[in-house]
Amino acid sequence: MDKKTKLLSKKVARIRGWIQAIATLLTNIHIPNLLKGKIYQGKIKTVCVPGLNCYSCPAATGACPIGAFQAVVGSSKFKFTYYITGFFILLGVLLGRFICGFLCPFGWFQDLLHKIPGKKFSTARLKPLRYLKYVILVVFVILLPMLVTNSIGMGDPFFCKYICPQGVLEGAIPLSIGNPAIRSALGKLFSFKCLILITVIVLSILFYRPFCKWICPLGAIYSLFNKVSLLSIRVDGSKCVGCNQCAKACKMDVDVCKTPNHPECIRCGACIKACPKDAIHYQFLSGACQKKEDSRKPQSTDNN
Repeated sequence: MDKKTKLLSKKVARIRGWIQAIATLLTNIHIPNLLKGKIYQGKIKTVCVPGLNCYSCPAATGACPIGAFQAVVGSSKFKFTYYITGFFILLGVLLGRFICGFLCPFGWFQDLLHKIPGKKFSTARLKPLRYLKYVILVVFVILLPMLVTNSIGMGDPFFCKYICPQGVLEGAIPLSIGNPAIRSALGKLFSFKCLILITVIVLSILFYRPFCKWICPLGAIYSLFNKVSLLSIRVDGSKCVGCNQCAKACKMDVDVCKTPNHPECIRCGACIKACPKDAIHYQFLSGACQKKEDSRKPQSTDNN
């Protein structure tokens, strides 16, 4: 493993919180709008951001990819459909769930909640719940918006409307505070979504990233590319001593040595920081080639 790669990997893992903060700020750059109760609607709003970030947030820079996909998935006549699909594939192939670990505002929100002092619980025994996010992706993001459309062929955003807590946190609450008309129009659906948000907040304090593990359809999409993405996690078998410190440090319940690029891995770098032998690092592009080359190298022997 290249020494520079090892040092860079550790540095990136250590400053992850700062990267998350900067990504959240860039994703919500129009902060003054939070006080005005108005949504930014400039040209750049047609561009999707990589993480889960509500379009209705007054500060939002761009569009949420999940919300945009639901709107146009019901008809092939929208060219935007192909743009969103290509967007998912491009980011998935490039980064995989690195986006979840570093660039998603709601992921960072859950990380901050989990730092609140108190008893924490493992989700290792709750692994079957991982598959729930794929059900939500298929049913609420693809099938229902595809089947239930309006007169011009646009789908109803079922996930955003009935499940996503980010819409309440970033959209409904700030808008209702700054806009009396919106505040007076809030009803039972808002109350229901607030209940979901409160549940996610409580669970995030007790468990690590429950929304990412069990609910998020965007994470489900990126997870499909984790094993083939150009950015990957590599384990140097010649340095690994099998201490399992990486697996113990992983809050996403991944056995790093066996499956370093598991669909649940968000590339957070906890395993990189925990490894006492510096055997784990980030790899971009040349990971597979490096592994093949290393396997072909003859083992040097000391005859002295």
